[in-house]
Amino acid sequence: MVANYIHDLREFVGSRPLVMAGAGVIVRNEADELLLQLRADTKDWGLPGGSMEPGESLEDTAKRELFEETGLHAEGFRFLRMCSGPEFYARYPNGDEVYNVISVYEAHSVSGEFAMLDGESLDLRYFALDDLPELNHITQKMLSGLLIP
Repeated sequence: MVANYIHDLREFVGSRPLVMAGAGVIVRNEADELLLQLRADTKDWGLPGGSMEPGESLEDTAKRELFEETGLHAEGFRFLRMCSGPEFYARYPNGDEVYNVISVYEAHSVSGEFAMLDGESLDLRYFALDDLPELNHITQKMLSGLLIP
């Protein structure tokens, strides 16, 4: 599990910045609303997604994170963009710092019932694109030009 891998890395480097590869997943329902998660660590809204585990492909990461954070399954994923650079830096409430390299995917043929299985989500909700809550800065950058101006 990625939490153990990251935990093991943190044992060596402490809170110093890490370069982390991961995936973010765009899920839209039949009303074209966007699925967002209220994150347990930062208490802000963002896309489901997370860090790659050793041996995974980025698409495997998207599939696993979607299920772990939402309980949903997707039959397929379409790659949309790769995000990196200083605007994808994050410092978490516990002091950990990361420079994210994020592949953004759109999930297709999504099924299942909401289930927050990994403790990383406080809430899951679909939002109309013209009525999104305040998004965390990384999600804003990931969606910029894709779904939001």
